[in-house]
Amino acid sequence: MKLTKPKFWLYKSFFAYFFFPLTLVTYIINLFKKLSFKKKISIKTICVGNLYIGGTGKTSSVIEIHKILKKKIKTVLIKKKYQNQQDEIDLLKKEGKVISTDNRLNSLLYAQKKKFELALLDDGLQQKNIAYDLKIVCFNSEEGFGNSFLLPAGPLRESPNELKKYSIAFINGEKKNKKLYKQIKSINKDIKIFEGKYKIKNLKNFNRNKEYLIFSGIGNPQEFENTLIKYKFKIRHKIIYPDHYKISKYEIKNIKKIAKKLKLNIITTEKDYLRLRKTEINNIQFLKVNLNISKINELKKILFSYT
Repeated sequence: MKLTKPKFWLYKSFFAYFFFPLTLVTYIINLFKKLSFKKKISIKTICVGNLYIGGTGKTSSVIEIHKILKKKIKTVLIKKKYQNQQDEIDLLKKEGKVISTDNRLNSLLYAQKKKFELALLDDGLQQKNIAYDLKIVCFNSEEGFGNSFLLPAGPLRESPNELKKYSIAFINGEKKNKKLYKQIKSINKDIKIFEGKYKIKNLKNFNRNKEYLIFSGIGNPQEFENTLIKYKFKIRHKIIYPDHYKISKYEIKNIKKIAKKLKLNIITTEKDYLRLRKTEINNIQFLKVNLNISKINELKKILFSYT
């Protein structure tokens, strides 16, 4: 979905209430999904998703979980195929075997046929016809539930009450958000909560004495900027595109033109870099990050209890 999040998604404003009647459509769709027959796959399944649409660190969480599991079990990564999300599929392919079709259930059946022991799904919590063994939900530490309304009045794909059915929550981002922690626990007191902080892997590739132009087309561009600020990058100019946006040749030329005029170096996210054409990557650097997860030994114990 090519989406620039409206600001009213963060607050219960006039516009949020204006669109509120339309949330009935989302509610009814979700209701019918819950009525669907649940298919149990013989291989173990862990699904990592979100309630808040985009920008919650879901793919980063999947990658870190996969690093833990692949050492002891034959794992495969499942990502539903969307034309505008090839960047995330390419990112996952750097970590291991990926099965990507336009149907998650078919992907899981194929993984079962290929004798994988565990399938780790990037997204899919809202697909209620699959009986996952473990369900993990991700939040951004700054945006949390937003205004707590369903789409399109708010950013939520399903009701916060669905947290009662999930076992683990990740709160990802630089901000420490005790309020969000309490909100999650108030809905599901038994849910295990872990925090994730972004750490730059390729920091030595950058000269932080120089000034930078940054651009991104991701779900939460503010988190990209927050990470750079944490590492004391000097950001002079920024350009933001919708999530999963395919930047045109003209736009890339314009970015380079601005950077040259202002004497700035260019930096983007790894996802955005993967969407660039080979002829466009010259003089563009990308940030490669890891997600450092709190209480990692406790997380490992939980994950392996489901394998």
